[in-house]
Amino acid sequence: MIPFPAGVRVWLATGYTDMRKGFPSLALQVQEILHRDPLSGHLFCFRGRRGDLLKVIWHDGQGACLFTKRLERGRFLWPSPADGVVTISSAQLGYLLSGIDWRHPQETCRPTSVG
Repeated sequence: MIPFPAGVRVWLATGYTDMRKGFPSLALQVQEILHRDPLSGHLFCFRGRRGDLLKVIWHDGQGACLFTKRLERGRFLWPSPADGVVTISSAQLGYLLSGIDWRHPQETCRPTSVG
């Protein structure tokens, strides 16, 4: 994953987004729906209707970046539109991109002894 500067926030666009959109259309959605500045350096995440495709837009100060990830199996866990504007930490973004429940991550194995 690309390291992001400290203080960068991750915003989730609740609901579904048309995944045919590129950076200009998604940036307009950030302005009109999330009421945020898409050139602020924060990350804005969008999920398609099927739930297996995720797009992230980010302006790094030099230019616009558009990242796309499609899960081969499973779905990205996403908040409902009733949740309103949702922000997550960069660690939770790592879970989200891996297809893990970012709201309640759990350890899969815990060592019982050392050695």
